[in-house]
Amino acid sequence: MYKRTILCLFSVRKPVEYGMGNEVSTYSDVYSYGILLLEMFTGKRPTDEMFKDSLNLHKFVQIALPELVDEICDPVLLQTKESSTRSNGSSNRNQVQDDQRQRVRKCLVIMARIGVACSADLPRERMDIGHVVDVLTASNQSYLLEFC
Repeated sequence: MYKRTILCLFSVRKPVEYGMGNEVSTYSDVYSYGILLLEMFTGKRPTDEMFKDSLNLHKFVQIALPELVDEICDPVLLQTKESSTRSNGSSNRNQVQDDQRQRVRKCLVIMARIGVACSADLPRERMDIGHVVDVLTASNQSYLLEFC
């Protein structure tokens, strides 16, 4: 049991700098943040059986964006709350639900792109955490404006 645990720990994809003897830096933290976002987005772990050879969580999401976001994300994230407003017909209710799905999909694409940008192999290619905050803030403000 002990050997199996150790093997599992070492099979997780780590930032390139871990294997090259470089100092751990904020780039490593950004990488970890990116992988965490991708795990939450897909519902898959980097150690999932489907990630073999050259396919990994980062590439899996990168290849699918943006067209296949609905196919790769955790289905729980696509669930939308049924509108509680009373409307004059199912047509209006369907339009509201479609609009809500499109907003959710747009947010998922943004989050997945951030996860991919943060988990790039090379530290200098990763998104700066300050830029991540700017994108998330702008996305949040845009999302809120759509409801007003």
